[in-house]
Amino acid sequence: MARWLLNVALLSGKELRSLMRDVTLIALIVFAFTLAIYTVAKGVKAEVSNASIAILDGDHSELSRDLRQAIRPPYFRTPVDITRAEVARGLDQGKYIFVLEIPPRFEADVLAGRAPSLQLLVDATAMTQAGLGTSDLLEILQTQVLDFLHLSGIASSLSNRLVLRLQYNPNGESSWFTSVMQVVTDITVLAIILVGAAVIRERERGTIEHLLVMPVRASEIAIAKIIANGLVILLAGLLSVWLVAGRGLGVPLAGSASLFTFGTFLYLFSVTSLGMWLATLAPSMPQFGLLAVPVYAISYLLSGAATPVQSMPAALQAIVPFMPTTQFVAFSQAILYRGAGLSAVWPQLAGICVSGGLFLALALARFRLMLERQS
Repeated sequence: MARWLLNVALLSGKELRSLMRDVTLIALIVFAFTLAIYTVAKGVKAEVSNASIAILDGDHSELSRDLRQAIRPPYFRTPVDITRAEVARGLDQGKYIFVLEIPPRFEADVLAGRAPSLQLLVDATAMTQAGLGTSDLLEILQTQVLDFLHLSGIASSLSNRLVLRLQYNPNGESSWFTSVMQVVTDITVLAIILVGAAVIRERERGTIEHLLVMPVRASEIAIAKIIANGLVILLAGLLSVWLVAGRGLGVPLAGSASLFTFGTFLYLFSVTSLGMWLATLAPSMPQFGLLAVPVYAISYLLSGAATPVQSMPAALQAIVPFMPTTQFVAFSQAILYRGAGLSAVWPQLAGICVSGGLFLALALARFRLMLERQS
């Protein structure tokens, strides 16, 4: 065992030196965990931002003016007054996402308790802005009408108002979510790429024959590649979470750094084993890329980083808990967002360990077979 550990350590050092000489991969790692995280967090917004809106005001009352003033940046652009003839053309040309029509005598009907209706036309081709913006607009309009009734002395006769309190992300900042989930995504894809490239690079350069004449085992070579590449991604991922997301983007990281590090280490052990297994199935780097891309894409889409697992079909909800990416996304969200402890995340850690053991067994079996064919 001592000799096995020594060989793994020496081979891991060789892998690290080989990786450090690969300028392209190092540049990819630095970019993926710095500029890519910041760009995605700032450029991809899930909340409503600068949505265009026009108002067809048929009332011209104090209440209609209050409704107009309540709709303001940064969520919505300053409302534009239009005529009825401009409504259809503005929506068809994509000039406005929302058109709000305030009917004549709207304020008088509200004060008289007649429950008048506002008409909101929405260009639903802008799916995210339309869906979330409609909810935001309805809340703004309802709040403004209730405030108007309160000033008019009528609100006391209405039912109690609902006060909404959001936990963990009270302002609904999408960058808090997208930045951390992008780090998780980069950890997954780069772990697969690095270890796969390490295996195929040895084979394409012919250096695998040098290893075959050395007194080392296949398991020592495989574990060394997994450990070396996994440690590089572990260090880059942790620095990205705490410096880029935490310090640079101001994401409040609530959980234990040591527990997140431990879980990330286990996950990297699992996903690098998956990458090695895929590399043993592909004879060249282009074919490895074609094999890895669909595997990564499916695991990402079903991980819960893009859409919640609860919104998936029932059949998929029964399958995705067995995927290590899904377990790691749930683990990361629980630790970093909600400050969960080990008692809350041990099922995810157990699932990652089981999948890691399975992928490692497959990778070692295929790696031994590949070496036997090379010899």
